Amino acid sequence: MTLASAFAGARDEGRAAFIPYVMAGDPDLETTALVLDALRAAGADAVELGIPYSDALADGPTIVAAATRALAHGVGIDDVLHVARRAEGLPLVLFSYFNPIMQFGIERFARAAAGARVAAVIVPDIPLEESAALGATLLKRGLDMPLLVAPTTGSDRARRIAGRATGFVYVVSRAGVTGAGRVPDFSAARERLTELRELTDMPLAAGFGVSRPEHVTQIAPFADGVIVGSALIDAYWGSSGAEAAQRVFDLATRLRTACSRAGDPALATG
Repeated sequence: MTLASAFAGARDEGRAAFIPYVMAGDPDLETTALVLDALRAAGADAVELGIPYSDALADGPTIVAAATRALAHGVGIDDVLHVARRAEGLPLVLFSYFNPIMQFGIERFARAAAGARVAAVIVPDIPLEESAALGATLLKRGLDMPLLVAPTTGSDRARRIAGRATGFVYVVSRAGVTGAGRVPDFSAARERLTELRELTDMPLAAGFGVSRPEHVTQIAPFADGVIVGSALIDAYWGSSGAEAAQRVFDLATRLRTACSRAGDPALATG
């Protein structure tokens, strides 16, 4: 399944796509595999799978802690791709900073990710001006590269980012880092999504600070997708295996239900 079909399927059902994020290897790789199964069972449309990195500038405390736990067990790109190969029926979006990809080898990474049936790669620390070469290498292997638009990004630059992005545009719903501790200004986020809708036909997926079903209901009518990460990691923290997967399933099911936007006059057409 591709990202395009995932967004189209959600739109046909009158809802935003539900895109959860999890950190690969936290607390261990087997738990990650079970959590991916649980997310598929809960109705996730795609999943962002984090590659652990020690200097993650966009990540808040929850994801930094998850990466630290994974790195303590020696989890690297090869391990993440092994888990990705086991996932069935879900478009996987790898979330990695540029340095691990560069160290692994850009062409080697693109080839390996494609071999693991990955759908896309997000690299949040690569600026627009330096994204062309990486994007072309990924695209050659059939991989999308969504790009991020921050709350402070001007309209002209946002249009250029959307023109370079493939798969979807990641709309950052608040300034700062990821995390469930600080609620976004949903009024500003909705205005931003409405503005971006006028600039691009690319699917818009909103994340950062979206952590509860009531948050999702405020974003879903204006976005093509809703991204939730830290809250899911917090949900399974302190557990592993089947227990962790069940905790994730319970929260993911409620978040997925909240993505419904049927009948809302503000429904974005994508």
